[in-house]
Amino acid sequence: MPELIITKNLDVPGIDSLAVYQQYGGYTALAKALREYQPDALVEMMKVSGLRGRGGAGFPTGLKWSFLAKNNMPRYLCCNSDESEPGTCKDRVLMERMPHRLLEGVIITSYACHVQTAFIYVRGELTRAAEQVEKAVDEAYAAGLLGSNILGSDFSLDVIVHRGAGAYICGEESALMESLEGRRGYPRLKPPFPAVVGLYGGPTVINNCETLATVPAIVAGGAEWYASFGTEKSKGTRIFCLSGQVKNPGNYELPLGVPMRTLIYDEAYGGGILGDRELKAVIPGGSSTFILGADKIDTPLDYESIAAAGSMLGSGGVIVISDETCIVGAIARMSEFYRDESCGKCTPCREGTFWMTEILERLEHGHGEMRDIDLLLDICDNVSGKSFCPLGDAATSCITSGIRLFREEFEYHVTHGHCLTGPGSKQQAHETVQAVGSR
Repeated sequence: MPELIITKNLDVPGIDSLAVYQQYGGYTALAKALREYQPDALVEMMKVSGLRGRGGAGFPTGLKWSFLAKNNMPRYLCCNSDESEPGTCKDRVLMERMPHRLLEGVIITSYACHVQTAFIYVRGELTRAAEQVEKAVDEAYAAGLLGSNILGSDFSLDVIVHRGAGAYICGEESALMESLEGRRGYPRLKPPFPAVVGLYGGPTVINNCETLATVPAIVAGGAEWYASFGTEKSKGTRIFCLSGQVKNPGNYELPLGVPMRTLIYDEAYGGGILGDRELKAVIPGGSSTFILGADKIDTPLDYESIAAAGSMLGSGGVIVISDETCIVGAIARMSEFYRDESCGKCTPCREGTFWMTEILERLEHGHGEMRDIDLLLDICDNVSGKSFCPLGDAATSCITSGIRLFREEFEYHVTHGHCLTGPGSKQQAHETVQAVGSR
């Protein structure tokens, strides 16, 4: 088994409490950071470590910290724990079972970025997670780990836990800030970027929960130690959320660069396809990323390799699709999600997600026409890259990649009015469409 970094000691009874967390080395990284490093040195450490954002974009963490505008405005840190991406459930587990690790990362990051007020934004439905983080914050204040002169240093920090209202759009950083400021969660037009004009007009750093939970381990073990895991450009480990038609779904921490086949088929992890069916497709980074065919099963799970294969590592939500799944129906369900979660601010996304769902449902229920397939692609072209935030792009990813990989299955819905599932479905659909012809 590979060495665990983020999920180490996650199963220790009582590790969610301050006392037990400290017994296993908790907050020693914070003490080391305050005692041995100046803030700029910690920023440089993150650059050397190669840590990249675990929320989806994969932007280098240390570089992001260094972009904060140098002015007289108060600086803020926002921990984005609004985990909303379908197929992703890692942040919830970290907050529920080891909230102090997240909190320690928040404090170290705040020190490195000269922040005196930090916010942990938790998705509204994650009630247990929010309660655990709030409890950890209370314990930290009582122990002198938050508030004034932390651990006898000159550094002071206040942490506020904010519960969202359950909007997918608030996982987008600018909509998250709008929500924190008491307004409706609409994305902001950029530039200016949060590092320059962010929360309450001040320079703001926004990092994902998993990203911040990794920071204490890097401070404790060193940047070079952390960079020894993973690949040349994708350093460290990350939590992969394995779901779908797989025997052992769950969260698995693995070094970046491990083949997708290992995660899905190894007995220590996924254990293979449910019912010993054939693999049909994989969504490697949550539902907002492009679908990959079964021929990409040996692709390494790192940012560069997944991008070269035609998708994104995203949130690390690996969704397995077997050959008994109707790809049209699966995409229709994902499209419904993005239609419902569109904030409606910009016309391409508001109208596009509605009409894409209408057409997909028409195809799924046997009322579609051949021209609907190209019409879907045309609508996707009018939505992707033309919205205020990435939700428009996310809504089109599964459709464009699904049609590219499984067009015959869409055509089978038109010619037969129902799904074609089972082994060899793509070949059967291709042969059927060739025989019947197009409408």
